[in-house]
This record gives sequence, structure tokens and C-alpha cells, in this order.
Amino acid sequence: MELKFLNSTRGLVLSLLFLSALLYALHYVIFRDFHHIAIYLLGDIAFLPINVIIVTLIIERVLSDREKSARMEKLNMVIGAFFSEVGYHLLQFFSRGDPSLHRIRSELIMTGEWSEKDFLDTRMTLRNYEYHVDIERVSPEELRALLLQKRDFMLRLIENPVLLEHETLTELLMAVFHLTEEMILREDFKCLPGSDCQHLEGDMKRAYTLLIYEWLDYMKYLKYNYPYLFSLAMRTNPFNKDASAIVK
Repeated sequence: MELKFLNSTRGLVLSLLFLSALLYALHYVIFRDFHHIAIYLLGDIAFLPINVIIVTLIIERVLSDREKSARMEKLNMVIGAFFSEVGYHLLQFFSRGDPSLHRIRSELIMTGEWSEKDFLDTRMTLRNYEYHVDIERVSPEELRALLLQKRDFMLRLIENPVLLEHETLTELLMAVFHLTEEMILREDFKCLPGSDCQHLEGDMKRAYTLLIYEWLDYMKYLKYNYPYLFSLAMRTNPFNKDASAIVK
């Protein structure tokens, strides 16, 4: 395949050079002015470096930035779909099982006045927080039912090529998929030994940690790009006990 590409490229280059030489020869036959040809040929060659600068450093950069912006827009649409279908439900579930959530709950209640600094401060708070999900405070059966219900959706999600642009979301989906498999392989959660409960708590903690960071980044994106979506996200904040979509 590579050899075929090189041959086709070489053929195209030779054809273009031949065409250029033919046109210059035609010009000379008609006007008999080699001096004129030499002046313009040298001028065109002198302009080549400037042309390269314009094309490669300016035009290509603009096109690349636009393409990257379009990809990021599609990526955030995928992230939004994930949170609408799965993410918010998982955050509600994990937060119910977090015995220390009261320490940071107020930090996660966002308002329309939040600035870049508020998001940065919250991220620092989350970085120093010890995440934990107590399996005794939640219903593993409820979690298994949720994950099974959303499994096909997440499989379609992970097939989306735009996820290659976002390593953290891919890592989050893999953590949720692993947790799903762990939950499916257990039929009765009431008879599990303590060691296995700790193992499941570790899997929940991994998903919970990645999920809350991704949620914070997504809220920041909505705040600065889609205020009306951010308004709904604030009213349905999974960490707000009084959350309601109803505008009061």
C-alpha cells in the first residue's frame, strides 16, 4: 500500500513538472522572450517560502483549530449523553454510600456566579478528599440493575471514535464496565464475605472518583458554553439534597 502511494505521488510530481515545463516552452515559442520568463520564474521561486509560511503556519493552523473545536464539541455532546443516561444516576448512588460526603457537599453545590477560580478550588478540594463508598449504605441490587439497564448504551458509547480524544472519559467508562462485570457475576449480595465486599467497594470507589472529576469538568464546560444547560444541571445537582428541576 505504501509503495503504491509513493509511486502515485512520484507520477503526480513528474506530471506537474512536465506540464510546467511545457507551458514555459509554449510561452517562449509564442513571445520569444526568455528574459521575461526568467524574471517571473525567479519571482515565483522567491515567493515559495512565503507561500509555505502562509499555507502551513497560518491557514493549516486555522483549519486545525476549527477541526479540533468541532471534535471537542462532539466529544462534549457524548459526555453530556453519558451523564444524562448513566452518570447522574451513578453519582446519586455513590454519594448515598459516601459516609464523609458532608465534608465536601457544600463545595459541590454550584451557582451561576461560579468563576474559573471556584472550579479550580473545588478540584483542589476533591484532590485532597478521601473517597469511599460503604456497601452497607447502598443497595448493590439497585446498582446492578442500573448498570445492566445501561450496558448497551455504554457499549455504543465506547465505540464512538471521538472518545480517542478524551483519555479520562475512556478510563471512566472502563472502570464502570469493570464494575458492571463484577456486579453481574454475583447472584446474591447478602451472602458475600467481608473480603469480597471490600473488593466491590474498591471498584465503586474507582468509578466514583473518576466520575466526580469528569462531572466537575463537564459542569465547567456547560457554565461557559451552554448557560441554559448549566442552569438545569445546577437544579438537578446529584449532591444537592433539595435538587429539583422546577424553577423556584
